[in-house]
Amino acid sequence: MNAKELKRKITSPLIWGNLLAMLLVVVGLFLGLRWWLSAYTHHGESVEVPDLYGMDLSTASERLKAEGLTILVADSAYNKKLAAGSIMVQQPVKGARVKEGRVIYVTINSLTLSKVEIPDLIDNSSYREARAKLQAMGFRVGEPRLIEGEKDWVYGIQHEGHNLIAGDMVARESLLTLVIGSGISTEEEDMMTDSLVLSGFMSSGIEADDVDDFLEVTEDE
Repeated sequence: MNAKELKRKITSPLIWGNLLAMLLVVVGLFLGLRWWLSAYTHHGESVEVPDLYGMDLSTASERLKAEGLTILVADSAYNKKLAAGSIMVQQPVKGARVKEGRVIYVTINSLTLSKVEIPDLIDNSSYREARAKLQAMGFRVGEPRLIEGEKDWVYGIQHEGHNLIAGDMVARESLLTLVIGSGISTEEEDMMTDSLVLSGFMSSGIEADDVDDFLEVTEDE
């Protein structure tokens, strides 16, 4: 191929037309891909996350749906100041800017009271120590039940008449009764009772020797 023929082909309108067509196709594909990516990712568009604290799940779901967002329960906890089923925590937090379609994760207030493990207090602590520890864990502690034993020493824990042991799971805020020692044995109580009776007789002018023993009479006699 001589130079004249090569020059004629290079300057041919057909070649330049094909090159221009290819360039237009490439530019068109580039612009189309850019538009599609912008539409797919909502480039430059965002919505503000509303405050969901205290809302019930149904109301929060409708609110987010109106904003183009979705909701997902990630966890549950317990707060006695909030209604059961209401939202306690959200992520992302209120006021955050997110893209449409973003999932908002929430923690809701448990529908039931959380359960707590009974600590090792039986025959291991005083009444004051046990009461303070149980109250700190969220339990209510009622009037103690007294039995014969070392004064104020914890011999048992009861809930609704049932004896508990360390490791039992009981609902928070339950009313517990501590079984503690009165500090007075049965023999000592009898001696104190006899002493009070004799004191009563003496104060009334009756000598102890003047008191006859009681004779138990049965039906057979």
